Amino acid sequence: MRLSVVLSGLVTAIVVLAADQGSKWWVLHGLHLPEIGQVVILPVLNFTMVWNRGVTFGLLTGNSNFAHLALAVFALAVVIVLAIWLTRTQRLIIALPVGAIAGGALGNVADRLHYGAVVDFIQAHAFGYSWYVFNVADAAIVCGVAALVIDNLLPGRSDATASGAKNRG
Repeated sequence: MRLSVVLSGLVTAIVVLAADQGSKWWVLHGLHLPEIGQVVILPVLNFTMVWNRGVTFGLLTGNSNFAHLALAVFALAVVIVLAIWLTRTQRLIIALPVGAIAGGALGNVADRLHYGAVVDFIQAHAFGYSWYVFNVADAAIVCGVAALVIDNLLPGRSDATASGAKNRG
């Protein structure tokens, strides 16, 4: 059971990474969004080209090579921690979001190393309000974190409970 849980998390990471990098390749080289700037998809959804040189939502923006490398190294360290967590979990409900977060982090690291910035292009908006421009990796990270928070808030739903650690006492 444990091996299948770990493999499920790894497959999730690979699928997220592939979807993220594939969508970014298409936006850059198929749609040519950097030249176009913006494409209206739906009344509430645009593809809008943004080169994010900062962290989440453009925070801590840095234009130096050191800043790009530091952010990439930090994200890789997070991925290593997530990989350790993945190998220790016995629950699929933990492995899938951990894999999604790791795959998303790797997708954004690939951008930083290749372009010096993260390719963001999805812009949701409604009623005069516009959310930050994001990408598939960002969406996977946010959904993964939300799933882990929800699981943690549910009574009796931690890895410790699943492994019987609380009942040994």
